[in-house]
Amino acid sequence: MSDPRLCSVHLEALPRRQEYRRARELLLGNCGEHTLALDGRHLVEAASLRDRIANSAVTPPTQKFWLQDRDSAHALKPGLNTIGRMPDNDIAILDGSVSRRHCAIVVHSSHVCEVHDTASKNGTFVNGQRITAPTQLNPGDELRLCDRRLVFLADEPDGPDRDDGHQTIVE
Repeated sequence: MSDPRLCSVHLEALPRRQEYRRARELLLGNCGEHTLALDGRHLVEAASLRDRIANSAVTPPTQKFWLQDRDSAHALKPGLNTIGRMPDNDIAILDGSVSRRHCAIVVHSSHVCEVHDTASKNGTFVNGQRITAPTQLNPGDELRLCDRRLVFLADEPDGPDRDDGHQTIVE
């Protein structure tokens, strides 16, 4: 396993570990080469940025996508974003009912975002529906992880090159 964020050692029971591994393989298979490369490059840049921020007044760049809950905003970076109660997740939700590695959001290089449930015990819900497969996210969608509600938000579209099926009218 090359990504420590997706390690299954935290699961003791064999059937749950196998479920998690199947979910992990689907998740990584859906990422694609460009998205995984972007994620790897982002991890290196983030480490460098953390070092520079610690030594200066540099502010991190704004994010295009984020999750908003009742207390705070959680930036989503390009590539893989893990969510769960373990503190080493990209988004740690310190709630005993949330699984250790509950779900993951993939921000693809094409700027499409999708959520994957990673064999969580209580499921991941988008707009009230339990997801059973990777599910594309749209701004305003509500994710529910047990009793935690998060709203998926995005910056304004970049411009006319955005391919979402909507036409841009220029007057």
